[in-house]
Amino acid sequence: MGRNNQILCLRNIDIETLGNYEKLLTEDGYRIIDIMASDLVTLSVQVDRYDAIFVLGGPMSANDDYDYLHYEKQLISRAVENHIPLMGICLGSQLIAASCGGKVYKGVKKEIGWGDVSLTKIGSERIFKNNFTNSLQVFHWHGDTFLPPVGAEILSRNELYIQAFKYRSAIGIQFHIEVNQRMIMDWSNRYKKEIELEGISVDNFFRKKEQDFARLTDTSKVFYEYFKSFFN
Repeated sequence: MGRNNQILCLRNIDIETLGNYEKLLTEDGYRIIDIMASDLVTLSVQVDRYDAIFVLGGPMSANDDYDYLHYEKQLISRAVENHIPLMGICLGSQLIAASCGGKVYKGVKKEIGWGDVSLTKIGSERIFKNNFTNSLQVFHWHGDTFLPPVGAEILSRNELYIQAFKYRSAIGIQFHIEVNQRMIMDWSNRYKKEIELEGISVDNFFRKKEQDFARLTDTSKVFYEYFKSFFN
């Protein structure tokens, strides 16, 4: 357990949630404080009240000129400066990169659906203790991508992009390991126009659903144990 037994969850849109991580955190006895990022404009958040912070995904860009995104980046910077463990997923990873001196830009190709990423040597050693092959099947849903801050350790990549990095007390993961079947169905309904424009069939998201999601849940647990090792 941590010092305060509280976890801050910053959501950028209602349907992108902690998913698998909610159960893991509550089973470990943590109380989750769930805040919509848009509310940061009127809230004063003390980062040192939390053992860790999760920054989740959303359809907006880290480069968008929204007031709440500026507040969110300031919160991320404060968390890193104060050595608070921070996990950013998808947009969250891009916000960490943008807040810490990296760069966020439009990718050459959108990644939506199942795909493989490779662990780097550091990623394999740190996350899986060299106990795993270097390829992971994960779920993607992003158009933007990032260059991590100078000094970041690259944990994962594929042929298109860097996919995960560690920078000081923060870990940025561009792909989704937190998702479950219900979340993907909700996203498919909310972002229907986007997947139609990309010519993607929702059926592909559920092709081998029991096997795919069980494997993803196992991967999320391993990343969780790695991230939990940051907690004081």
